[in-house]
Amino acid sequence: MIEGKMAKEKSVFVCSSCGGEHMAWQGKCQFCGEWNSLRELKTFHSAKASRDKQNSKISEIVDLGKIESKDFKRISTGVGEFDRVLGNGLVPGSVILLGGDPGIGKSTLLLQVASNLANTIPQITNNNQSQNSNDQNLKQNSNLNSQFPNLNSVLYVSGEESANQVKMRLDRLPNKSNNLQFLAETDVDDIILKIKNLLSSRARVEGKLKIVIIDSIQTMYDSNYPSTPGSIVQVRECALKLQQFAKDNDITIILVGHMTKDGNVAGPKTLEHLVDVVLYLEGERLHSHRILRGVKNRFGATDEIGIFEMGEAGLIEISNPSMLFLEERTKNKPGSVITIAIEGSRPILVEIQALTSRTVFGYPKRTVSGFDLNRLNLLIAVLCKKLKLALDSQDIYLNIAGGMRLKDPAVDLAVCAAIISSFKNQPISESLCLFGEVGLLGEVRRVSFEKKRLEEATRLGFKTLGKINFIEDLSKVFV
Repeated sequence: MIEGKMAKEKSVFVCSSCGGEHMAWQGKCQFCGEWNSLRELKTFHSAKASRDKQNSKISEIVDLGKIESKDFKRISTGVGEFDRVLGNGLVPGSVILLGGDPGIGKSTLLLQVASNLANTIPQITNNNQSQNSNDQNLKQNSNLNSQFPNLNSVLYVSGEESANQVKMRLDRLPNKSNNLQFLAETDVDDIILKIKNLLSSRARVEGKLKIVIIDSIQTMYDSNYPSTPGSIVQVRECALKLQQFAKDNDITIILVGHMTKDGNVAGPKTLEHLVDVVLYLEGERLHSHRILRGVKNRFGATDEIGIFEMGEAGLIEISNPSMLFLEERTKNKPGSVITIAIEGSRPILVEIQALTSRTVFGYPKRTVSGFDLNRLNLLIAVLCKKLKLALDSQDIYLNIAGGMRLKDPAVDLAVCAAIISSFKNQPISESLCLFGEVGLLGEVRRVSFEKKRLEEATRLGFKTLGKINFIEDLSKVFV
């Protein structure tokens, strides 16, 4: 082979689910067990790539016991619900992935975060003076910002929208910032180069925030790989480059991720393994509220949620979510029960609605919205066995009002009560709140955070039953 020419291309087969590589095609991925998920990928090995590897920085082995521990100073975004899910703010040098369905509000949320951060002015002190007044600091900051227009705290990179389109959305926000930097680019190497140039212009200012938002990772591409943006290899390699750059330069990078029809972030599963935090913005498009849910967080809890309401001026934080989900509740109607679920660290009161009707089919229908269908079938079996209810001839529809999705087993008791109420056409007291896990033997088990649930129910004017040991004790809840 002539020196300097590209070597012969090689084909590998990459799993679209987990990113595992196989030398030959096969029906089932040997890493994750997914069927029919392998896609052919042509790879190239060039002399340039070999030289880059030889010239790259080599890491040294260190003794962790000799490294001085230090606390990360988190950066508040100014959006309380967003900070709550992150664990009280952004960690410098972290990489965050935000996923969600199209039109759910991902870009709107991040634009609000970017605008808040861009409005943050660094406090610059004079070393020759022990104390400067706030007016002097603000004046000095203003002079610096006028001398160095690139010294803004946030860079918003979009591969989907132009500057004019983003500016139109920014103008609708109540806290819009004039200090927000924008870049319309899809080449990841060009993005990193321009960020480096931006960082060099910031060198004279201490305490400036360093946040980069990439919207979205599926539109980015690396010219070293001959595949289209959004492909498995492009998503993986672009994310890896951005992750390494974030760690090396102590920059927080937030990536927007597209969702597949299965509800997962598009691209290889390795994308979620690469980042430090994975967030999902959920909600029904016909409902105004949105739920920000953390599913991975190396710096905080993974079960925390933030609740917003979509308005004309963007996403509005909801500090009292229980009132949001109960504001349109219909009282004293059969099939309606109030329960209290724990989402993250907060108790939320929601309405469980059940409807039973005699089936006209050979097999009764079971339909759920916001609840696990298998769990519903289990509870129906318990009711049929323990209470002798003829539910095998009933179509049963279950809905969590407001579009909430509940996985807390403590809502079992309320689900059972709602089904019984609809079946017997008897309402349950409007001031009663039920919670408890139901077992296969009909027993009602204790649940976690019971004290917190009781306090929230009492605060909102609801009362709870005393100790319920078995499902048969539900007879005393009906009006």
